[in-house]
Amino acid sequence: MQQRNWILLGIAVVIGLFAVVLANSYFSGVQQKQERIAEQQKLQRIVVASQDMAFGTPLGIQNLRMANWPADSVPVGAFTSMDDAKRGRVALRPIVVGEPVLASRVSGVDGRATLSANLPVGKLAYTVPVNDVSGVGGFVRPGDRVDVILTRPIPGPGSNSGTDKMTDVILEGVPVLGIDQVADEKDTKAAPAKTATLEVDTLGAQKLALGIQLGALSLALRNVADQASGALTTVVPKHLSVSNYVIHERPSGQSSSFAPPMLPRLPSLAAAMLSRPARPKSPTMTVFRGTQPSEYEVKRGW
Repeated sequence: MQQRNWILLGIAVVIGLFAVVLANSYFSGVQQKQERIAEQQKLQRIVVASQDMAFGTPLGIQNLRMANWPADSVPVGAFTSMDDAKRGRVALRPIVVGEPVLASRVSGVDGRATLSANLPVGKLAYTVPVNDVSGVGGFVRPGDRVDVILTRPIPGPGSNSGTDKMTDVILEGVPVLGIDQVADEKDTKAAPAKTATLEVDTLGAQKLALGIQLGALSLALRNVADQASGALTTVVPKHLSVSNYVIHERPSGQSSSFAPPMLPRLPSLAAAMLSRPARPKSPTMTVFRGTQPSEYEVKRGW
């Protein structure tokens, strides 16, 4: 009985080994066939995504595959080896099915999915506080572009900080890197947030830091066509404010509401005429110097 069991076990092992060899031979043949097709059609084998990947997704055999690609249009940074692509790397940006896996969209071999890895050279990430209103009702999401508006009191000794306000657009078309702790560009569902992380340069970060201290910052969402143009840059005017409103000291009792400065009123000609002394009985001649009339009596020559 025991000998029979050993015989059955040996047969099972042989059948299993045969199945493994057969499967390996089949898949090797398929791979070699694809490589021959690629060579004949001047194609190159590169690594593409076999399923959608979000920010921070580890790269592996479960979401990568090799695909033929025209040799003269292989994207810069594409991987030609599966082992090199999946070696401890993670996705730094969303990758869709069939999209080539590029070195610029994945991390290094250390597998760190950090926000700093998404920043272009020379750019900084700076976080500003927002709320339901200043954050466009939660419709600002990672990957959008926004203008940053500063609302602050009008300077000057005559200004009322509670009622006299002014606004300046201090940055235009800046990319949004994250909302709260969400950096996934595929997360497009509107959600109220407390912070927004923006991609700016050094001067832009300084302007945001100063703007937070001077007043209240709010975001204005840009049209998707503006985002796709790629022509938008950070606006860096010479001064933080592009407005030059200043409210000087007001006379006592004057309303605190802001009004543009008035030009000095010139004396009217009618008022000057009415204020003249009574006309003498003899003929006179009126001489105007500017707006001030002067009358001279003309004496008769007889």
